[in-house]
Amino acid sequence: MLGDVSITDTGNDRDARAPGLAALAGLLADETRAVCLLALLDGRAWTAGELARHAGVAPSTLSEHLGKLVAGGLLAEERQGRHRYVRLADTRVAQLVEDLAVQVAPHPAHRPRTLRAASAGSAMARGRTCYDHLAGRLGIAVTDALTAHGLLSTVSEPGGRTDGAEAGPAASGPAAPTSSAGSSAAAASSASRERATGFLLTEAGLRWFEGSGIALDRATRRPLGRACLDWTERRPHLAGAAGAALCRHALDAGWCVRIGSERAVKVTAAGERALAELLGIEAGTLR
Repeated sequence: MLGDVSITDTGNDRDARAPGLAALAGLLADETRAVCLLALLDGRAWTAGELARHAGVAPSTLSEHLGKLVAGGLLAEERQGRHRYVRLADTRVAQLVEDLAVQVAPHPAHRPRTLRAASAGSAMARGRTCYDHLAGRLGIAVTDALTAHGLLSTVSEPGGRTDGAEAGPAASGPAAPTSSAGSSAAAASSASRERATGFLLTEAGLRWFEGSGIALDRATRRPLGRACLDWTERRPHLAGAAGAALCRHALDAGWCVRIGSERAVKVTAAGERALAELLGIEAGTLR
């Protein structure tokens, strides 16, 4: 991935990472390549033809750009028959692209000029996937509800202190399920891997995920909870392994469905009922 960008020996006291950083910046410093990377934040694999049409360039031009992104470790590719599929190389690339994108305010000249474009933008702001987790007002609503019920804490200091208790449900709101999610030692181990990531899944949160039937990958080296700054809401939503598990479950269980050709998702009636029951989220906030 990012480590694949070549770093050469400069022969002096300059930071040895400088050539690699410059090479990475060069990969991102092209509008067509940026369009491709942003499109692939939907977490799916696209064909080269689909990306060419999306970017509005000739297939031959797009192929050249994809070659550079693959060689630079930002994209992974696979071939099935005559089709070439590409996707973001991993979650670190997705995080890099999203973190950079949130720094860029839309240019006035790029504001929606048609009702269709405005509707698409509204749908993206209402709810979307951010690589493999939920974003937009939907992602913020879920994150706020998890925090309010003591299932998620925010890390306020690099040393790991949080603004909420790490065990036990909140005094109000839906009670966390009482089924076991492993020993306190295991929870502490998980917590230690989440320091300074912005969010910390509490022991009550671990039980809630298990009791809700949402499978967490506890073996991953990826933090269970991570804060990802939402580019439309300008507030952090839940990412990491927990965010990915929740998003995957929401799509698999039919709580959300993808709409349009971008990353927008819509909460279904079944999703409104489930989120109201499990997290006390009012349906009106999801529309």
